[in-house]
Amino acid sequence: MSPEHTTISTNPSKNYEVLGDVEISSSEEIQAKVAAAREAFPAWSSLSVKERLVYAQNLHDLYVEHREKIAKLQSQEMGVPITQAYINTDRAISSMKWSLENAEQCLKPSVTFETDTEINHIHHIPYGVVAAISPWNVPANNVIWAVFQSLIAGNTIVFKNSEETQLFAVMLEELFSAADFPEGVFNVIYGDAKAAQTLISSDIDYINFTGSTRVGQIIAEQAAKKFIPCVLELGGSDPAIFFEDADLTKSLPAIYAGRFNNCGQICCASKRLIVHENRFDEVVSALKEIVIAKKVGNAMDEDTDIGPLVAQRQLTLLKEQLQDAVQKGATLVCGGKEPDHLKGAYFEPTLLINITPDMRVWHEEIFGPVLPIVKFSTYEEAIEKANDTEYGLGAAIFTEDKSIVARAVHDIQSGMIKVNQTAYSRPENPFGGVKKSGLGRENGTYGFQDVTQIKVVATEK
Repeated sequence: MSPEHTTISTNPSKNYEVLGDVEISSSEEIQAKVAAAREAFPAWSSLSVKERLVYAQNLHDLYVEHREKIAKLQSQEMGVPITQAYINTDRAISSMKWSLENAEQCLKPSVTFETDTEINHIHHIPYGVVAAISPWNVPANNVIWAVFQSLIAGNTIVFKNSEETQLFAVMLEELFSAADFPEGVFNVIYGDAKAAQTLISSDIDYINFTGSTRVGQIIAEQAAKKFIPCVLELGGSDPAIFFEDADLTKSLPAIYAGRFNNCGQICCASKRLIVHENRFDEVVSALKEIVIAKKVGNAMDEDTDIGPLVAQRQLTLLKEQLQDAVQKGATLVCGGKEPDHLKGAYFEPTLLINITPDMRVWHEEIFGPVLPIVKFSTYEEAIEKANDTEYGLGAAIFTEDKSIVARAVHDIQSGMIKVNQTAYSRPENPFGGVKKSGLGRENGTYGFQDVTQIKVVATEK
């Protein structure tokens, strides 16, 4: 295979050691996969939900059987610490389990009108061929969120994973094949943005995309021109507000995990910490103690807390964003550099104070282990700072005052909010944001609704 026809997968934990290569799908191959999905759609969509669930259950069981293999490949190829890779895999399994148990109820026809002589139902009908494009940050979960409910609902899929995790896409193709899905129901293509663009331009009926807001906006425009629906799960710059009455001891683990899990490479991570001025020094000091005690290292080591970023390009961007902040007056509390003893896409967990709104770390999405921390004095100022972003994915609130909670969950502009030690990312809940964080929802009952269209049927009794 010539280099121009392959994509290389590397290990960011081991100074970009080559893990393997994958042949890039040609335009002709992509069109053939779309045609195969189109051909498979009538028979697949004609099956009952119960019949499609048999194949979905097979995939679930294979995820359980190959849990270790799935976790290890994620850790090697994109750098998530192995302990977190197992958690990610288990979350994917939990999502599948919920959909398997609830699909028939979510997708069954519902009665909207009834008399002695007439009855009206709403039916949930699949769209057809779905183009699903997923990022690299949580591979095991991303694909399940993107395609599992869609397949159960009767759609067929052409799937492209990020160029950073192409070996994971190879494994996915093998798993779906082993699950015995009919030919053409789930198809994988390989490559970078060019392959994705070819797919989007093809004969498709629906788009599921997770990635940057910049690319999401381009896809939304293309979907509009094709007059097809899309679900877009895009960027975030989630605020975490620490109010004056918050319990620091209870809150610290949630604040740390909310920012630094997966080396900060999570769309709904807490990317800006907003702290009441009377607690500011205390919070910064306590958080620093936690951060500097964490081990940065090889993602495959079980005692590693923070692995590498996914690639050199991600590290370069993070360093540029941090340099901009420091040049404009930000102060490093800790971190701020690449570890001397490690070779790869490593960066120390970093806390920043003296942040101003013109800094890139404030108004851009920071996809790495850097946390800007700012003060506030009044409730109104906290909300203003929280909403000072084009994004609106998630948010976190730390307070013991339920009246503040009631106000803040109304006033914060986001699709999801967690309070203290709670979590919103669960299989039962829809996932998605407002503003430039996306369109539509994945997971839960609303996830099934967003991968189907409504057909109203009026019949005589």
